[in-house]
Amino acid sequence: MSSTPLGPLMIDIAGTALSDLDRARLCHPLVGGMILFSRNFESPEQLARLTGQVHALHRPPLLIAVDHEGGRVQRCRDGFTRLPPMRRLGQEWDSDPTQAVTAARDLGYLLAAELRACGVDLSFTPVLDLDWGHSRVIGDRAFHRSPAAVVDLAKGLIDGLHSAGMAACGKHFPGHGWVEPDSHVDLPVDERRLEDMALDLEPYRRVRLDAVMPAHVIYRQVDERPAGFSPLWLRLLREELRFAGAIFSDDLSMAGAGFAGGPVERCAAAWQAGCDMLLLCNSPTAVDEVLHHWQAESDVLRAQRIESLVPRRESPDWSSLRREPAYLAGVAAAERLAV
Repeated sequence: MSSTPLGPLMIDIAGTALSDLDRARLCHPLVGGMILFSRNFESPEQLARLTGQVHALHRPPLLIAVDHEGGRVQRCRDGFTRLPPMRRLGQEWDSDPTQAVTAARDLGYLLAAELRACGVDLSFTPVLDLDWGHSRVIGDRAFHRSPAAVVDLAKGLIDGLHSAGMAACGKHFPGHGWVEPDSHVDLPVDERRLEDMALDLEPYRRVRLDAVMPAHVIYRQVDERPAGFSPLWLRLLREELRFAGAIFSDDLSMAGAGFAGGPVERCAAAWQAGCDMLLLCNSPTAVDEVLHHWQAESDVLRAQRIESLVPRRESPDWSSLRREPAYLAGVAAAERLAV
């Protein structure tokens, strides 16, 4: 078992159990985490076995993360509570802000507690993008168009995440909701000036986050590079917005990351811009290329930021979890807000 600082790469695996090749990749010094997809999930029991195997590979344990927001972005389903899209909380906020914030807190606890019971450390949530009505990829993943609503609901959700022992990662900085194209398959360009983006930045000014994920979007009036490759944007996040937590790149295999070149060049550019952990997903050949050909300078502070996201408390027991009042409140909120 390794006992070195966590590396800067977060990679994925192909199936529901570790292969020898998976173990070799995950034990590489450049690797510090693993991201889960729907293909890695069969049941809560299987997921707990998988995460236990992954955590046993390294000390400190590798960070295991997933995109598990609710609505159409929920990787674990069978045996998990179906979470509503976050827009449903925004709709409730319009009529009863207090009840909506309470529901957000209950859903945050439910989301985190179920994942933690299976050994998952982090969900890349909440989405802080404003719902401008333009984006094909954001849509009902956003809470609301109003920054005030997004701030209130995000704070509630994060309170719930924290109460279940999970950190919060806001995305997609500085805002993905204005542009129409999907950065998974295209490279969106937002032509607004920085001063025109004040509303999009408001949640990052007012919500306390443990981690942030920048967007694969070019904001041409600020920088010709996408935000996750832009020292200008990440310096604004660190210095003007005083964010001291971890910065994750979005998936560097997405089309929106092609700006930087091949896999090695993408990792180097995101690292040099200031990202602490780099996601490289759905491309085993790209992972192998990076593991063989990229070298990152050791950075203790960056490693500590990532290690701080690994939960300090034990995972809850699944059977006892289902009897907790906070868990039951979350289930009730999910059922009430179901589409």
